Amino acid sequence: MKKIKNKEKIGLHPVMFLLILCLIIIVLSGILSFFNVQATYSKVSSITGDYQVTTESVTSLFSLSGLKYIFTSTVSNFANFAVLSNLIIILLGIGIMVKSGFLKTIIILLTKKAKKTTVTFALVLICILSSIIGDLSYVIFIPLGALLFLYGKRNPMIGIITAFASLTCGNGISLFLTSVDSSLLTMTLSNAHIIDNAYSISPWAYIFVMFLLIIGLSLLLTNISENYIAKKVPKYEFPEDELEDELVLTKRKMRGLIWAFTFGFVYLLIFIYNIIPGLPFSGNLLDYSQTYYIDKLFSYNSFFSNGFIFIVAVLFVIWGLCYGIGAKTITNNKEFIEALGYSLNGIGKIIVMIFAASIFINIFKYSNIGNVITAAFTNLVTHSNFSALPLILLLFVVVAISSLFLPNALNSWQIFSSAVPSLMSVGISPEFSQLVFRLGNSLTIGLTPVFAYFIIYVAFLANYNQSKKSLTICEAIKFQIPYVVISFLFFLSFIIVWYVIGLPLGVGASVAP
Repeated sequence: MKKIKNKEKIGLHPVMFLLILCLIIIVLSGILSFFNVQATYSKVSSITGDYQVTTESVTSLFSLSGLKYIFTSTVSNFANFAVLSNLIIILLGIGIMVKSGFLKTIIILLTKKAKKTTVTFALVLICILSSIIGDLSYVIFIPLGALLFLYGKRNPMIGIITAFASLTCGNGISLFLTSVDSSLLTMTLSNAHIIDNAYSISPWAYIFVMFLLIIGLSLLLTNISENYIAKKVPKYEFPEDELEDELVLTKRKMRGLIWAFTFGFVYLLIFIYNIIPGLPFSGNLLDYSQTYYIDKLFSYNSFFSNGFIFIVAVLFVIWGLCYGIGAKTITNNKEFIEALGYSLNGIGKIIVMIFAASIFINIFKYSNIGNVITAAFTNLVTHSNFSALPLILLLFVVVAISSLFLPNALNSWQIFSSAVPSLMSVGISPEFSQLVFRLGNSLTIGLTPVFAYFIIYVAFLANYNQSKKSLTICEAIKFQIPYVVISFLFFLSFIIVWYVIGLPLGVGASVAP
């Protein structure tokens, strides 16, 4: 019998990987619960303003009640899994932009004379700045990052990897106060008032430091994508329709662009007017129960926040439809409906991945392992006898590690913020403590499947992977490691230098309280 040579090994599919992780968490939670693994920390009471002892313990899934929870919650959890619904809605808009030719035309026009590095830098910068809209940026810019590189006749996998790295590593960096930052500041102040009841924080507390972080991180991530990742991704063979000659801007295409941008501008003008307070009949989309403007925009009760992903999707539909009508690439309602579903063709594999991810994340959250780990690390910070700089560096490192298990910044800071008084007592301001937390938290969320939007990154990488070998989650993580390592060194150096020099973080904020 002849031996089969050069048989290509099939890697562990992401779905199988996630299902195996589910089994591991079920068994591990049972073991940890049996040994009563828990962590206790002090938390500021929202009623009295004093510290109250809070205990985080592991909940067993390796039990009858745990198994009942898995079977009874899986369907409802998947139905309410925002990752899937947001992705499908945004793909409707992207689909018509692609099918009508709008997206290809506009990308080629904007990038045909630009250097590769310039295009990559623009993608990185836009992704970092998009942190102001929160997690919705993942379902928008990961697909668009792929198409930006595809229509630029470059490997779309580079665009996906670059977009995800920029969105994660830059997650805590924003020139303006985001809704997440606002919620974090509320927790920060609650803990700061234990030491100083009159302590206050300006909304512009981070404007100086954020400007430098945005520019520095954008340059570094661009360099990694161009000089390392571009050489490591699998080869990509372009379809014949993507190998056509340079775009010819015909009268039809020009008319389509004019129509698209005219109607798109009117649509945007209406919504922008309705998020500006104080003008006649304006500000109708804001939540006036909030104090900060960003909270009025993105609070849970804000119409703008609840409808933002649909607002963006409708804008994409307007651009695609108006371009299609003007350029005559869409001539009837049948073609319009088909164009809406264009990006959903072959989405079955992505849905299966998202389903597996929803099960794993649901199980992991229920086990409470992430909270226990975070609480234990918080105790390490609050009970250490380190001086100012070593203590702030310890916070940075343990936050980065704990974010692998509890990536949600709000849930994590709800525990870690109890260390603010300890940091104030050694001369570290609450503003600087929160900044260090945000940098540490952003650093590693791109490496963990516990982060809900991680599966979008993996799914799109797999979708554009032309290799016979399945792209594994480990390989997807491997592409992110260079970004994390360089960002870690950059953030670490930045923290040390800023502390030593003692420059202001922004308006009315410094390293010391």
